[in-house]
Amino acid sequence: MKYLIAVITIFMCVKNIHSQTYEIGPYIGGANYIGDVGSTNYIAPKSLVAGGIFKWNRSKRHSFRLSILHTTLEADDKNASENRRQERGYSFKNELTEASLGIEYTFWEWNLHNLQPQFTPYLYTGLTGIFTEDQYINRKNRIVPGDNKITAAIPMVLGVKGTLNTNWVLGLEAGARYTFTDNLDGSNPEEFDGGDAYPSFGNPNTNDWYMFVGITLTYTFGRKPCYCVF
Repeated sequence: MKYLIAVITIFMCVKNIHSQTYEIGPYIGGANYIGDVGSTNYIAPKSLVAGGIFKWNRSKRHSFRLSILHTTLEADDKNASENRRQERGYSFKNELTEASLGIEYTFWEWNLHNLQPQFTPYLYTGLTGIFTEDQYINRKNRIVPGDNKITAAIPMVLGVKGTLNTNWVLGLEAGARYTFTDNLDGSNPEEFDGGDAYPSFGNPNTNDWYMFVGITLTYTFGRKPCYCVF
């Protein structure tokens, strides 16, 4: 929620600017984790994700994009389709905040200085930094949070967006994050030197993933750019 407050504050500072080079606004949606605990469905949002997004429309076909999003990833073996997981009975929750910077590429030309209604699919990728928690199995055979950690992920996002009027853009997107960790769920305690003290489980050869599905509502502002090759 604090990220939404920051986005709204910035928006209020720029609301009187009337041309469109930049976009800023909130992101709201759902998140789900994919790994060694719980359901193996790829898109099954169950946790709220919220934050803000900023775009610099650098040309008619690409934008530089920055977003900060927060969620609580959770999973429970009772929701799994595999009998083995249901019998095991693990569950966990993990607070996660990501900051992502990358390039959004539109399939069709996207020129916010064209006053005609516009619509286009788009792809986004880049590099995501993750602030989250290590997890481990305690003596009561429960997965519990440990120390905070910083790791990274690769976002792979597909979305569609369209103009509502000359200043507002509505978008809908779904995106997977391939993380550089296998311990969002406590399955690989070796990552924080807890291999001998805490049991491991699951597949040690695959890292964890998580999915975001959400909507964006951005306000456009800034002087008309001189689009270049860069």
